[in-house]
Amino acid sequence: MTTKEQYALLRPRFDELQWRIFLGTEAKKIGFGGISIVAKNSGSDRKTIRKGISELETPYSKGRIRKEGGGRKKLQETDITLIKDLEGMIEPKGDPMNLVQWTTKSLANLIAGLKKKNHAVKKSALANILKDLGFSLKANKKNIEGASHPDRDLQFEHIKKTCDEFKSKGNPIISVDCKKKELIGNFKNNGRDWQPKGANTAVNVYDFISLADGKAVPYGIYDLIHNKGFVNVGIDHDTAEFSVESIRRWWNAIGKGLYPKAKEILITADGGGSNGVRNKLWKRELQKLSNETKLEINVCHYPPATSKWNKIEHRLFSFISINWRAKPLTSLETVIELISHTTTEKGLTVTAVKDSNIYPIGKKVSDQELATFSIVKNPFHGEWNYSIKPECV
Repeated sequence: MTTKEQYALLRPRFDELQWRIFLGTEAKKIGFGGISIVAKNSGSDRKTIRKGISELETPYSKGRIRKEGGGRKKLQETDITLIKDLEGMIEPKGDPMNLVQWTTKSLANLIAGLKKKNHAVKKSALANILKDLGFSLKANKKNIEGASHPDRDLQFEHIKKTCDEFKSKGNPIISVDCKKKELIGNFKNNGRDWQPKGANTAVNVYDFISLADGKAVPYGIYDLIHNKGFVNVGIDHDTAEFSVESIRRWWNAIGKGLYPKAKEILITADGGGSNGVRNKLWKRELQKLSNETKLEINVCHYPPATSKWNKIEHRLFSFISINWRAKPLTSLETVIELISHTTTEKGLTVTAVKDSNIYPIGKKVSDQELATFSIVKNPFHGEWNYSIKPECV
């Protein structure tokens, strides 16, 4: 049972004096901020709670208890047209089948509008009225990625089936993606961190790129079988050459040691960006990597508008963000150090390396050159699922 449910259950069982005494007792028990907390959870006015505290602190003498219905009337009961005028000013948002609505109008704007209609309302009273009308405070939530593909679920099933096959054979499965680029310098990093009392980390007021000492471009590889992360931190552009170079570095530094008998590898990736479905340079660089390692490289792309389901997002990148929250990324070495110290209770370990290479943009691969690659498309959505075999060179 929640605190609010407890108050709602007890309220009908107390008369007004008992209710005030109870609220005052709860507020005193909490201490600093208790009146605000109890007011929020019980739906009572702060004056009522303060009176209850006052009555607790004075000698008890049984006297007259106010009759039911006594006390100050609600504003909407004394101002007959208030609700009608208020509803005419707000445009409800949200699911019409849901009782919880929200509005983009601020309390200040609503109060100013009501004042023009001869209504005098305080912010606290207006907030309570909106709550009674079924409105609540809402923040924007990132949840819309675009239109869903009709074969979305079938592709997820295909990825799972392919992953199960690779896992049963002991072959590597990696999830890849490029994390958000970060400016290097004394800039604010989102989040809060524990610090000694009185200590503060001062950062630049503005996040101008002209104040930065460059940028960090973290490309991640997450090993689904061993729960290990590898991040290649570049300083230039996020291109297909950079993406494949990151995979190459992972294989040479970690992968081939963990999978000495591997003959093929499975890569799961988003459908866009430097490792996108239509990126011909991505396929050319994978062909080079396949020729070097003698591995058959299998790729499964997530369908459109499903990038948040990529395993690397919530098994690696999210923990990196938590680890460096509230810490200014003052140098590339700091970025690498913070990434390398990312761990979880489930055993995640991360290796980060610096990539100082330059990766120019604008490189093109012709259809004629693409046709020479050893690419085998899967019968099910070959644009999403394909394998690249080593060429005999």
